[in-house]
Amino acid sequence: MRILLSFLALTILWTSCADDDMMIEMPTEPGDLSAIEYNPTPYELPQPVGFPAMTIPADNPMTQEGFELGRRLFYDVRLSSDDSKSCASCHLPELGFADGQAFSQGVEGEFTARSSMSLVNIGYNEFGLFWDGRVQTLEEQALLPVPDAIELINTWENVENMMRADEQYPTMFRKAFGIDDSAEIDSILATKAIAQFERALISHNSKYDKILQNDFSVEFTDAEQRGFDMFFDLGNEPGGSGVPDAECFHCHGTPLTTTGQFFNNGLDRFPTLADYEDKGFGAVTGDTIHNGQFKAVTLRNIELTAPYMHDGRFQTLEEVIDHYSEGVKFASNLDVNLREPLHLTDSEKADLVAFLKTLTDEEFTTDPRFQNPF
Repeated sequence: MRILLSFLALTILWTSCADDDMMIEMPTEPGDLSAIEYNPTPYELPQPVGFPAMTIPADNPMTQEGFELGRRLFYDVRLSSDDSKSCASCHLPELGFADGQAFSQGVEGEFTARSSMSLVNIGYNEFGLFWDGRVQTLEEQALLPVPDAIELINTWENVENMMRADEQYPTMFRKAFGIDDSAEIDSILATKAIAQFERALISHNSKYDKILQNDFSVEFTDAEQRGFDMFFDLGNEPGGSGVPDAECFHCHGTPLTTTGQFFNNGLDRFPTLADYEDKGFGAVTGDTIHNGQFKAVTLRNIELTAPYMHDGRFQTLEEVIDHYSEGVKFASNLDVNLREPLHLTDSEKADLVAFLKTLTDEEFTTDPRFQNPF
């Protein structure tokens, strides 16, 4: 009997310890994530030569865990109402995170009103996102496609339920944001993660960058050099190549190849500014003087992001340069640098295209970190 009682006591003690161990590993209630370690790893963004420091929101610091969660959400077709489209459907890495279409097709086959913009270096935005600048942050922007009546045609409530029930998302949200229960998974945290992924989309290893960084293993061809001089209006400087000014640098002369501001670049002519069908920036500000103005986009990876302009009207870089050379239409708010035709020759146009292609960054577009994780 004493032996039996001793055995029973040891069994009870062992069971109690085992239960304590299980409490460390397993949640006590459905949805409990507190047993999962929360120790996020900072995500170190590169600081390319000449680039400004990126502004990171204090309430959404970059972490490896947040980036990985954002990447998964970015490519997850379950954000759409019929599991057919994701953020990446309109932002493909091989196309410079654009989609190669004049207008993007939504879940039910309808098309968006404007062309999908590239996400290259989107984290450096200062003057508003979208062609018209209607939102200020990536977190705000990421909220919009899910309930959009053309794009994903879903509700965030549906998406939140999907994420909470998924096998991986609760753990990933815990590791990224330290939530204690899967019920805390919501659209705010999801868009914070997507914004982290998008801020990491930094392109800075093109041929152009390497030459600026004095990488002597690469050099411009004669055509690329002439195009560079034209782009930055250096052709008529002392010692220059004698090529004409192309006036590009006024809107695209920063290391990011964009000022990020809004311009009327002479695409259309209307009797008055009030007659613009797509008012662009003016629809956001409510000021007629801004009608017909659209964001100057980055030219990095521009070779990959055709078609061009907010409505995708130009299929090639050659068409774009033809427009700026002799196709600009007058408006009272036309950018001052476009008021005189350039009248570039065919060879000068070819040189400018040659330079623009040096902005292609294949290391960026093929980077495994930015590819589909599914």
